[in-house]
Order: sequence, then structure tokens, then C-alpha cells
Amino acid sequence: MLTPMIVFFILFSYLPMFGVYYAFVDYDFSKGIASKFVWFKNFEFLFQGGFDSIIWKLTKNTILYNIAFIGLNTFFQMSVAILLRELTYKKFVKTSQTLMFMPYFVSMVIISSIVYNLFNYDFGVINSAFTAMGFEKFDFYATPAVWPFIIVAVEIWKGLGYGSVIYLASIMGIDESIYEAAYVDGASKWQRIIHITLPLLKPTVIVLLLFSLGSIMRGQFDLFWNIIGQNGFLLNATDIIDTYVYRSLTVNFSMGLGSAAGLFQSVFGLFVILTVNYIVKKADKENALF
Repeated sequence: MLTPMIVFFILFSYLPMFGVYYAFVDYDFSKGIASKFVWFKNFEFLFQGGFDSIIWKLTKNTILYNIAFIGLNTFFQMSVAILLRELTYKKFVKTSQTLMFMPYFVSMVIISSIVYNLFNYDFGVINSAFTAMGFEKFDFYATPAVWPFIIVAVEIWKGLGYGSVIYLASIMGIDESIYEAAYVDGASKWQRIIHITLPLLKPTVIVLLLFSLGSIMRGQFDLFWNIIGQNGFLLNATDIIDTYVYRSLTVNFSMGLGSAAGLFQSVFGLFVILTVNYIVKKADKENALF
């Protein structure tokens, strides 16, 4: 039974690790693996310039976006789950869950088309509304400052239903007698949420945060690539490590730089996982991953 899974991991997780070699060569497609070995020159190129370097900009964007995703997703998903738990009209709850869950199954290609038709300068819904109200059009695709907010909003909207169901399942696992005892003692709904629901949700929140922080160096490639693409006006505000690696390999054909950036991403991500787990282990050993 385990054989197919083992074969899968060997083929798609372990064998690709040999690609680390390309991070240390000046890759020439005509020579293949016989390309010139340049040691750390690819990394030097990425890191040159200090805080103005390519890798600093990419790392900063990747981490800041993921912090926004993790923090806001946790807040909104948990809030919606608690709200659904407190609602008494169950038919409305089920309908709400279904409607919120639907965006999770929508392809990012379709979502990017929706975003484009919302914010396009010539025929976008928002600019059409501006024109109808007598306001000037706003060129979203030439204004980098607005896109972090748009991207974060799209990510929250897409994952809200799925994430809230996870938290709702955890809340439903709380012993109902605890709520009943609190109600008998005169606790209001808000007091029951603060003193029962939130404390008992803590293990679930910590585990989900640990898993999310473990991927803090891995950006939402589909989200950024499909919505932003190669719009040069927006790259400073939206370029992340994943899109840079993809662009290096498929547009610039620089396998060495792409592999170097990917290796840095993996090593830094591992460091973050170990650090966060160590902190959690010191604070609350039971909720640590290992």
C-alpha cells in the first residue's frame, strides 16, 4: 500500500533535489550538466547591492505578503467560524457556508479574468462606474501602490470559506456542556466566546499558524502570476521569489539565477520553520510540531 506513495515522493520530491547543482553553474543549454561551475557567483549577483539587491526585494515582498495573508486569513476565518457557530438559523448557516466555499474551487485563471474586468482602465466595471458618476478614470494597472491591497483581498476572499470550515469543525468539537454551564452561570454570548471558544481554539490556531509560517517563504504563485503577469509597472510592489524563479527559467532562460533563488528560498524557509517551532516549544511544548 505504501509503495506508490514512496515512489511518488522519490520521483517528485527527492530526485528534483539534484537540481540544486544548477544554482552553482553558469548554465548553458548546449552543454547541459557540463556547464561551467561558477561556485557562488549566482548568489553574489542576487545579493549584490545590500538592501537594494534583487533577493532583498523579493524576500521582503514574499514575507510581507505572507504575513498579511496569514494574519488576516486567521482573523477573518476564525471570526466567520465563530459567527456561524453562534447563529441559530441553521438553513442560513448552511447556505452561507456553501456560498463562501465556492471561490475556493474557482480556477485562478478565472479569478484573474474577473480582476482584470473589474480594474481595466478602458472597460473595467470600477472605471465604468467612475465615468457614470462623473469621476475621472483611475489607471489601476499603472499604480503599484493599490495592488498589495487588491491581491490580499483576493486571497482572503478565495480562502475564507475553506479556512472557516476548518475552524468551525474545531469549534463543533468543543463539549457543549461547557457552554451550557456558562449559560446557566449567566455568561453572555460574548463572554462565552472570549472565555470558552477562543481559549479552546488555541491548539488549532497554533498548529495552523505553524504550518502557514512554514510556507512563509513560498508565495502564492498562481495568484501573483495570473493577476499580475509580466506587468513591469507593478513588479516592484508584487514580484515575489516564486515569480522571479519562473521568469528566470522561462523568460530570461537563466537557470543558474532561478535555481539559486529557489535554493535560498528553501533554506531560509527551513530556518523559519525551525525557529518558530523552537519558540513555540519553549512557550507551549504540547503544541510544538516536533
